[in-house]
Amino acid sequence: MANFFSDNKDIQLQFDHPLMRRIVELRERGFAEKELYDYAPQDYDDALDSYRRVMELAGEVCGETVAANAESVDHEGPRVVNDRVEYAAGTKANLAAIHAAGLDGMTLPRRFDGLNFPLLTFIMANEMIARGDAGFQNIWGLQDCAETLNEFGSEEQKQKFLPWVSAGATCAMALTEPDAGSDLGAVMLKATWSEERGTWLLNGVKRFITNGDGEVSLVLARTEEGTTDARGLSMFVYDKRDGGVKVRRIENKLGIKGSPTCELVYTDAPASLVGDRRMGLIKYVMSLMNAARLGIGAQSVGTCEAAYREALKYAHERRQFGKAIIEFPAVSELLSVMKAKVTGARALLYETARFVEIYKMLTHISHERSLTPEERQEMKHYTRLADGFTPLVKLFSSEYANQLGYDAIQVLGGSGFMKDYPCERIYRDARIMSIYEGTSQLQVVAAINGVTKGTFLEQIEAYAAESYAEAMQPVVARLKAWTEQLREMVARVEAADKECAGFKDLHARRLVETVGYIIIGYLLAREATAHPEEYAVSARIWCRHAEGKVAEAYGLTMSSPVEDVALFRTIENEQAC
Repeated sequence: MANFFSDNKDIQLQFDHPLMRRIVELRERGFAEKELYDYAPQDYDDALDSYRRVMELAGEVCGETVAANAESVDHEGPRVVNDRVEYAAGTKANLAAIHAAGLDGMTLPRRFDGLNFPLLTFIMANEMIARGDAGFQNIWGLQDCAETLNEFGSEEQKQKFLPWVSAGATCAMALTEPDAGSDLGAVMLKATWSEERGTWLLNGVKRFITNGDGEVSLVLARTEEGTTDARGLSMFVYDKRDGGVKVRRIENKLGIKGSPTCELVYTDAPASLVGDRRMGLIKYVMSLMNAARLGIGAQSVGTCEAAYREALKYAHERRQFGKAIIEFPAVSELLSVMKAKVTGARALLYETARFVEIYKMLTHISHERSLTPEERQEMKHYTRLADGFTPLVKLFSSEYANQLGYDAIQVLGGSGFMKDYPCERIYRDARIMSIYEGTSQLQVVAAINGVTKGTFLEQIEAYAAESYAEAMQPVVARLKAWTEQLREMVARVEAADKECAGFKDLHARRLVETVGYIIIGYLLAREATAHPEEYAVSARIWCRHAEGKVAEAYGLTMSSPVEDVALFRTIENEQAC
């Protein structure tokens, strides 16, 4: 039987990380609930055993059900019936299998019928689901909206919605509008208080809403009359059972066709305010978007894994000129780099998940009691890392999903272009990943301050100070050399930007990507030190692959005259034909 957990040692090894003990300690609060719930762990080993058992179950559902239904879901897709979304038959079967396996509400507290599992396990499940069907991950994975309610919602809202999510309710985040895509500050969907009905009423249109007809929706709306910016926006939770919202249409998309991307019309739709007015975008959506970007990271890594495995399997089976095509150096090199990219992206994904987990748990604890000075410092440290690493992992993993989808088709040749193989679906599904929840360009904008202000360099130095196996010393030496080049690039860009504003923005992606190459290199070298049989080859191949990328970034950044800012702006004067 196919099992996407037991067949992937790379995922399994994430439980061996040294920070895992701290994560369990924070999540379980000293195992205080072991007498209250028969499924609460008794100690650290019992917790890890529970995580592994549930991940084994999740891996089986993904391998046997989700992956098996992927092609039929892609072909059938959802449809609008009586102003509501009706999922494809395979999607309904997936949801039923997930629910039967008890995988809903994975990270929610037990008092809301959740499993109280770490974020790390939720990311694992998302990766495995995406390996089976990236579109379905957009439906199940959005239950992380419930985490936003758990963090910012009132006790009444938590009691109403969180057990429902644990029971299988689907979620959505209704943010974008026809005239407000990446610029969420321009959202104009209106929220007005009705004295007569004793509730807020939503009116307007939302567009490009993933799983838009979900049962629980977080909605960004304008509460302050006369405002046109982020300060007039608030966050609401909407219950589908209350009515007032119609699905105008489902977008006809290139990929992730099983996931309904909806245009919604709100007409006096009743909703409940989450947290404080005017903090919708500034505080709550920023938290929600960071969680969503980590989810897209998991989706992208799962897509990378699917693409790599399809290509590897075909390369072993396909014979040309008397031998399997994997025996041709051009093919074996391509596959080796594909594997290094998957492994590297996954290492970055779970490192980020650990950072997010620790600061999120400390935030929850701070609402229960005062943190110690050491805990406050720990929370501050991991918050900075999470803020920097989240856009970095979204950038790298989504770009690699696109690259590996492309490369998989190349390995299969003409067969990969046909619908007889999953590669063409994987390729189509991957394309959105570098676009939604913030394009790659916006991830660079989010990450660049972490480069120029030293957050990444500080963490890189921490990685450099670790001990590495003798076999990894050549890799570490290269990483240290690239770090010195990075310092030169940052100094050059900072100085040139003072002379000509916009120079830093022009070279931001080169700086951010260089940071990513170095960090992934250290993560793989660390893994290769602990598990050489699993990671040593990929660490060396990664270093070979990244060396050319860093050299190119360094050369272009250091040789670029400040006049390049004006040069590349000449296109602004071009008129579209």
